[in-house]
Amino acid sequence: MEEYRKFLKNYVWEHIIDKKTDTLKTDQYRNVPHPPLQKEYPKEAKLIDLVASEKFAVAKMPFIEVIRKRKSRRKYSKKALTLEELSFLLWATQGVHRIIGNGMATQRVVPSGGARHPFETYLVINRVKGIEPGLYRYLALEHKLYRIPTKGNLARQLVTACMEQKFVGSSAVTFVWTVIPYRAEWRYGKVSHKMIAIDAGHLCQNLYLACEAINAGACAVGAYSQRKMDKLLGVDGKEEFTIYVASIGKTE
Repeated sequence: MEEYRKFLKNYVWEHIIDKKTDTLKTDQYRNVPHPPLQKEYPKEAKLIDLVASEKFAVAKMPFIEVIRKRKSRRKYSKKALTLEELSFLLWATQGVHRIIGNGMATQRVVPSGGARHPFETYLVINRVKGIEPGLYRYLALEHKLYRIPTKGNLARQLVTACMEQKFVGSSAVTFVWTVIPYRAEWRYGKVSHKMIAIDAGHLCQNLYLACEAINAGACAVGAYSQRKMDKLLGVDGKEEFTIYVASIGKTE
């Protein structure tokens, strides 16, 4: 077990810094062009507009109450989320303030090492007013949704991919975050993978707090089949793969 603990330590920093120039020996410092800030989507796709952050009228709960209430919630009512509530949850987890560094990076509502933000957000939507059930991807740069074609019973596939944890099938929405590692590797090389794991926690904690603020609940899920979840999303499992899951819904 001790061997695996090395992942949690920072020894690797000592090995990726060029001692002569005091710079990182990574693609960024080799002048390799930076990777895209967001995964591409079909240009002919019909996108779904979300409510802009400056128009939010939800989440008026005092922050101290949000902190006090925060816990994992696995039981959800049949009540649907509104489009504004979903828009708020997406913005609270990956909302973009601005693009910086001549298109190299983004500043968002959550922290990320080097402002790399290597994640994509997928949604299995069951109950959101005005949106058909299905699989979607959040386009953070546009603050819009893109629907991904699927086959079969999506809720059943999700439960199967989550090791038969049935509560994910009863959620109003389940967030599935993937990571595109090279976005972080381009800047930080071997250090990236520890940073990615830390940054995933930032995403999910923001989701927990945002859910409590709208009288909804969230439950983070780390137990899932990597192969089945990646297949459900249609990602390759190598350059992009699932890293975290969280179900959400209105509370009883």
